[in-house]
Amino acid sequence: METVYIDKHADLVAECRTGSRKAQFEIYKLYAAAMYNVALRIVNDDAEAEDVLQEAFLDAFNRIADFRQETTFGLWLKQIVINRSINYLRKRKMETVSMDEVEVADEQDTDFEDTQLKVEAIKSAMAELPDGYRVVLSLYLFEGYDHEEIAHILKITENTSRTQYMRAKRKLNSLLVTKGVAR
Repeated sequence: METVYIDKHADLVAECRTGSRKAQFEIYKLYAAAMYNVALRIVNDDAEAEDVLQEAFLDAFNRIADFRQETTFGLWLKQIVINRSINYLRKRKMETVSMDEVEVADEQDTDFEDTQLKVEAIKSAMAELPDGYRVVLSLYLFEGYDHEEIAHILKITENTSRTQYMRAKRKLNSLLVTKGVAR
């Protein structure tokens, strides 16, 4: 059975294909906040996240004819935002350490449901993570990508993705402990 995506904004997308500025503005209002948050989690800079957002929407509207509606418009736009964000990091010469030669222990599940963390403390700690850690952690936890997909997106090995993720979790936990947020 084939997966069918129902896009509740298909009418607006169709209007965007005809060049309707009003429809483009409506789409922008619907998705801007969520896409800004995606970009911000990756680039970790307000101004760059705003730039990513603007460029992603320009790309989307300029390439709307390429949107084949195999997914929802939101998912398609999110992929553009993620790719743009990663390109910004590459411009900053993001470096991830290759861990191909290192044995990596299996991930341990951490039960965050019982943990009562303050949102601002987490955001602050996330902002302090090195780019490589923050990007892998964000893509895995917030965007729902698996390590194979992250490896493909970032052009790193799957092993490096897993290692960056594990180190990011450890570093984030230690930053939260330092900030006095109990585990």
